[in-house]
Amino acid sequence: MALWSSVFGFSLFGLATRFGQLGIQKRNLFENMGGHAIAMVTFGFAGYWAHDWEVRSGEMIKEKRAEIAARRGIKVEDL
Repeated sequence: MALWSSVFGFSLFGLATRFGQLGIQKRNLFENMGGHAIAMVTFGFAGYWAHDWEVRSGEMIKEKRAEIAARRGIKVEDL
């Protein structure tokens, strides 16, 4: 579920960014819907990448902790 919330949250942030951009330019917010879609897809992909990176970094940290514990001779307990 966290994956979808990351993608959806980043997509909404992309839409807000697009609205902010058009607001600064004082242009009609609903003029070019394709630009909104591109911004949402781009930021949604960034959300997917951020979620994937978080999962991979968590696994690397877990492996590193196990490696350090093995060097010290400590029994590793999964939290």
